Order: sequence, then C-alpha cells, then structure tokens
Amino acid sequence: MRAAPPSSASAGRALPQAAAALVLLLMVLVIVRLPWAGDLGMHAATVQRLRHSLLHPGNPLVAADTPSPYYSPWMLLLGALARITSLSVFDVLRIGALAGLGLLFTGVWRYVRTLSAHRAAPALAILCLVFLWGPLLFNWSGFLGLNSLALTVSYPSVFALGLSFHFWAWLTRALRGESGWGVWLGLGLLWALILLCHQFTGVVATLGALAMVIAARPGRGVLPRLGAGPALGVVLLWLWPYYDFFALLSAGADLEAIHRPLYEHLAGRFGLVLLGIVALGLRLRRDRWDPLVLFFALGVLVFAAGGLTGHYSWGRALPAVLIPAQLAAALEVVSAGKRAVRVGWACVLGAALAVGAWAQVGTLGYVVGRDALPGAVAAKYRTPWVGYQWITPWVKYGDVVMARTFPSRQIPAYGPYTVAPGYPDVFLPDAAGRDAAVTHYFATGTSADARRAIIREYRVRWVLGGKGAAGPWLRQVATGPGGQVLYQVVR
Repeated sequence: MRAAPPSSASAGRALPQAAAALVLLLMVLVIVRLPWAGDLGMHAATVQRLRHSLLHPGNPLVAADTPSPYYSPWMLLLGALARITSLSVFDVLRIGALAGLGLLFTGVWRYVRTLSAHRAAPALAILCLVFLWGPLLFNWSGFLGLNSLALTVSYPSVFALGLSFHFWAWLTRALRGESGWGVWLGLGLLWALILLCHQFTGVVATLGALAMVIAARPGRGVLPRLGAGPALGVVLLWLWPYYDFFALLSAGADLEAIHRPLYEHLAGRFGLVLLGIVALGLRLRRDRWDPLVLFFALGVLVFAAGGLTGHYSWGRALPAVLIPAQLAAALEVVSAGKRAVRVGWACVLGAALAVGAWAQVGTLGYVVGRDALPGAVAAKYRTPWVGYQWITPWVKYGDVVMARTFPSRQIPAYGPYTVAPGYPDVFLPDAAGRDAAVTHYFATGTSADARRAIIREYRVRWVLGGKGAAGPWLRQVATGPGGQVLYQVVR
C-alpha cells in the first residue's frame, strides 16, 4: 500500500528545522577552523594570563599589574581548563565556542517556547536571528548575524547571549507561576553572571528582563522576591575580585569613539528588520502588554538616547532592538490568525531571509576556504587574520614586543606583551603614554637616543616592524608576511 504524502503542516515544520540544523552544523565547522578577526587575540591573551596565574593574572596585554574587565567568571573557567590540561589556548577557545553555541541555541529554543507552542517557532527564530539583518555585512561582538557569529563564536558575548536567552525563559516561567525565594535568588545570580561575562550583553539582558516584568504586571506579593534577586546580583557584582564592575560606568571617551559606527548605515545593515517591526505592530494590536514590544521599545529608547547625547557606547544596546523584532517576525508565521495570512507572511519572510543569507554567504569560506567558493560567493568572503605564530620560536611568554596597533591585537594571544595595548583599556592608567611612546618610536624623525630610551623604559626585548625599523641596537632574526621583520634588542 502506498504511503500518504506528508501534510503541508509537517513540511512547514520540517523546512525551518532542517535549515536551522544546517546553520548549527555550519557553525560547528567554523569553530574547527576558528577564523581570527577582531577581538580573538584579546580573549586568547586573557586565557594565557589565567593559565599562568588564576589569582593574579595582571593586565592581559601589557606588562602591568592592573585589573581587567576581561577576567570574567567564564574566562576564569576557561583559564582553569587551560591550566589543568595540555590543550593550547586556541583549543580551549574552541571548547568555549562549542559551549557558547550550544547555550545560545538551547536558550533561543527555551525562550521561544515561552512565547509559542508551535514546534517550528524555535527554528524560525534562529533563522531570523542569523539572517534577518540587511544587505550590508555587519560584524560586531554581541550581534547575531551569521557572519558576525562565525567570527565571534568563541567570545564571551556569545556565551553571555546564550545565558540571556535562558535567563529570559526562566524569568518568564517564574513570573507565570508560584516561584519560591530560591528561584528568584537564582535569577539574580544569573543576571549578575551575565553582566560580569559581557557587560554590554548584560545591559541587553536587563532590558529584556525589565520588559518581561512590566508585561507580566506581577502582584504585590511577588515584589519582595522579585527585588531580592537583583539585590543579590548587585552584591555579587560588588564582590567580584578581578575588577571593579561599577568603575566601568565612568569609562572614558575612547569607548564612545569606538562605538560611533554603530549609528551609521542603519538601513543597509539592518533594513530587513523592518519586517520584524511590522510584526511587532501586529503583536501590539493583539496585546498592548506584549513583552517583545516592550523589549523593543526599551531598546529603541536606550539606543536613541545614546545617539542624541553622544554616548555612542549605548549603541551596544542595539541587540535589544533587533532581537525582539527578529523574534516577532519569526513568530508571526505561526501566530497570525488566518491560514492565508500566515502563508503570505511566510513567503515574505522567506524572501527576506534569502536576501539576508546571500549578504552573509561569504561565511562559507570560513569552512571551505576562498578557493572552493564560486566567484560570486568568494566576492563576499572576508579573509581572516593570519596571526603571529611565526614569531613564537623566538619570542617567549612574558617578553615585551614593540609593535604598532594591528600586531598588538594579536601578539599577546601567544603569551608575550606589547608596549601599548591593542585595545582601549579603562583600567590602565598610563595607556595614553604607552600609545604615545609607540607612535614616537616608529616616527620617521625620532632620534636613535629617544628610541633606545623607550626600549629601556618599557623593557622591550623585541621590535616588530619593517626594514625601516632597524637600528644598531637591533638584530634581525625573522621575517613574516607582508614584509614584517622581527628584531631582537641587543643589550
């Protein structure tokens, strides 16, 4: 007897689930390659310092005894793993990436299940989170576009986002039921853990939680337990020994300049999210207390305030705008009233996801390499950084290297320090002086005596530059990509 064909409903569930599974598989394969761009060197350096000293790691980038916000509970765990095993730092980051990815996918699944019982909803949500962006490629830590996720999957921000989705799911269920003190105190500790692991994602998690509490409108009997959770979380933030969390509230202007690009090219980078904004409007018509609508509104408020006041670091709250809109777009496929409306919405969303996927199709190159990609796809591929492993036969852990900003973002990943940090450091009091010293050293008109004085002041053992960096106190020992030369300081 011939089997009956599958129903359209079953096919409608299977298609997004299969697509989400392919995204997960792609990300696992990316982790195997672990492409290097952006802040990977910073996180590798953090693990390096913790590997050598869990209690007093010092500054992760320069030879200075200062605290660092990168010493989070998650990185402390990875540092301990590196310390007790023979795994390389990059292998430890791969393990961290797998854990963060698993936490993210399961967190999305758990939270979306609090919003819809439809079996396809979590898979649709994942697809919208990674593809519903815009035609211009956008990569930034804490943002879940496919290409951005591929480059940041080993970062603490992905781990913190995964925790955030679990946090929202747990909070939503606690607000709907009769939860005891233990649940609310646990939620407070989880909230603090997210903030310690990645401060900007912690802001997004906080805005989402606030929206869910407002939407639930809890009674007075819940308020003492509801308030006890954040209070316990604040205590944990205050007690964390590796850095002063609350000192970050007065971070300098360097962070504002770095984050100003978040307010540029909004239509090109995020234009497809307009579909989610329409979905939020439909949800608002059905329920004026909809948590996703409130989440979106709070995100818009913080993001707009940052742009209007020049506090561009507040732009890191942008995921609080994007995530609820992306989730709303996914949920409208399974929650709209009439079947014809759902089908029509699914077609429009499918087209938008296809546009977003094509914009990020170059991500495939992080698995197969540029040469294996068709020409049109290869044009969208962004080559990752090569790294500085070529200097490790000579430069050892703890050595100080004089290098410009770009190599300074990678060299500490292997254990050495640089004179100036490759990234802004709000806890390093002489950061400006170090930057000025590097600039002065490599300036064309700087005298030999001035350069030697800088070498002595910062106890430099190696200089990384071009042929023009040579001097009588330097001995060339190796050459690397792009004409770079490694010199040993002759004492």
